[in-house]
Amino acid sequence: MSETLISFTNEGMRLYGMLHRPDEDGPHPAVMILHGFTGQRVEPHRIFVKLARRLAAEGIAALRFDFRGSGESEGEFADMTVLGEVSDALTGLDWLRAQDGIDPERLGVLGLSLGGCVAAITAGRRPEQVKALVLWSAVAHLVKSFEQQETPPPRVENGYDLGGNIMGDAFLAELPNVRPLVEVTHYKGPALIVHGANDAVVPPTDADAYAKALSGRARKHMIPEADHTYNRVPWEQEVLSVTTAFFRETLLA
Repeated sequence: MSETLISFTNEGMRLYGMLHRPDEDGPHPAVMILHGFTGQRVEPHRIFVKLARRLAAEGIAALRFDFRGSGESEGEFADMTVLGEVSDALTGLDWLRAQDGIDPERLGVLGLSLGGCVAAITAGRRPEQVKALVLWSAVAHLVKSFEQQETPPPRVENGYDLGGNIMGDAFLAELPNVRPLVEVTHYKGPALIVHGANDAVVPPTDADAYAKALSGRARKHMIPEADHTYNRVPWEQEVLSVTTAFFRETLLA
């Protein structure tokens, strides 16, 4: 396979990522992989790198990139919002569709945690382009997740200190207007929902909410005892295996 550092521009900011391609001649199907809140294109225990390389070995290209204000991309984290990340994802999808050797008719989207919310909205806004959707530990109820914390982070100018990142006031103000469970209903293709049964960050009931919104178009895969980002080797292997099999079935058939 080949792995190429790439960049594209959205709303005046350059976003950086990695494109993984299979060795064989294309055109290839492809998957865009979206990271979570305060995350980046590698994610814990390099799970995004491992997934992208598995997909490429199966004949499926993969794009993983850093949202604005995250990882190596331009912008400030304090200025990020969910819908700003949706804009980044839509632009990333356009960039991916335009690449030589990529089949624009066979594209999938995967997101982890808040990236799962972004993936759901992206699929709902581009139902004619997205052919397969995967949600890992995806947050569905944003206001509840971000505003009902037992110990609120300390206040700083224009936001809150979240472990060294500033969670901006604009981010919080927008949350009531972000409705992934409504937007994802416009997506009519197959979906896979993966969630850890012991997820303490995003409750497993959010997986149920997405399954209901997708009205039977999704299969739900719960991993007993697993946490939010599958931080044990058996949990990681299960996530990677079921996800690769799903994309093989939906994008290579």
